[in-house]
Amino acid sequence: MNKLTLIAMSSGLIFSGACATNTAIDERIAASEARTDAKIETVGAQVEELQEAQRRTDARLDELSREASEALTRATEAGILAQGKVVFEESFTEDRIRFALNSSQLSNDATASLDTLAQRIKALDRPVWIEIQGHTDSTGAESYNEDLGLDRAEAVRRYLSRTHDIPLARMSTISYGESSPAASNANREGRSQNRRVVVVVLE
Repeated sequence: MNKLTLIAMSSGLIFSGACATNTAIDERIAASEARTDAKIETVGAQVEELQEAQRRTDARLDELSREASEALTRATEAGILAQGKVVFEESFTEDRIRFALNSSQLSNDATASLDTLAQRIKALDRPVWIEIQGHTDSTGAESYNEDLGLDRAEAVRRYLSRTHDIPLARMSTISYGESSPAASNANREGRSQNRRVVVVVLE
């Protein structure tokens, strides 16, 4: 083996080793890029979820604002804008107005309690403004409880109007959902007290 042959063989070995090193580096770079892409996709998905949650919150706030505006319009049109003085307030918890789970249907016991309330309102014999508040416990999603509280308040409003001819224009409804508990939601008794409808009579 001559000197030139030895030089050629050495060069070949060096070149081969360099190629192997470059391949390993390329593989590490590719793996790093893949991990980075995966993280970017995860963050992107989280941002989309947050944006969607914000859109739902904005929509709910718009809806509540619209409902408040409509209630004020009804009061103004009827010329019975409340002066803000509370005549009386009644809270109907499950022992008086019992709703089935996930339902806004009034039971016979509930209508009997509302009959008594209607007679008390009529006995005032003067124009009054009635605010009907729907409340829930904290079981379930917040948005669901907002809707359920409003459905229950609307059920009371419809009954008082259809059965006792109390003008719809004198009544407004609002849902507090789970946001204004009367008792702790940590136990059954507290949750029962929180599932309620509150009727505030003002003049």
